[in-house]
Amino acid sequence: MGHGRNVIDELMTDHREVEEMFARIQAMTAGGQQLRDMVDEVTIELVRHSVAEEQYLYPAVREHIQGGDRLADKEIADHGRVEKILKQLEKTDIDDAQMSPLLQRLMDEVAAHVQDEENKLFPMLRQACTPQQLDDLGDKIRRAKSMAPTRPHPSAPSTPTASKLLAPGVGLVDRARDFVTGRGKS
Repeated sequence: MGHGRNVIDELMTDHREVEEMFARIQAMTAGGQQLRDMVDEVTIELVRHSVAEEQYLYPAVREHIQGGDRLADKEIADHGRVEKILKQLEKTDIDDAQMSPLLQRLMDEVAAHVQDEENKLFPMLRQACTPQQLDDLGDKIRRAKSMAPTRPHPSAPSTPTASKLLAPGVGLVDRARDFVTGRGKS
């Protein structure tokens, strides 16, 4: 988290990090605490990433790209599906038979979302925005990720204004819970 680049480079680096986490999960031969720790790590990264995109990336898409409302709405719907899976994973015991299918659904949803952003949305944004606008968006994304929640909250509003108002408080509570439980410290 926090790579110091323009918005597209920042988010693509996040994508590669999540893909690496998924590869580590797939390579695991046993479940237990190690798998729970990796699922928690992926969840933290995906939630922070999604919140930041909803606060800053998608409003920029709406503003700068023709047909941006439709594109942003589709990406936000993708996030909603991922967040519901993350919430199910959070509630599922690591040895439950549903864990593996849920993880596969998560990986499939995230892979499709990443491919869509990187092959369609990012090239359009790069063409529509100046390098300075992309750099400014990258700074905003990094700040948002640092304050974002770390746990899925699928019923929380996904509008940029509501997210900007609620995310710092929810993020603070999530980080406090994580500190107390040791979650995300693997």
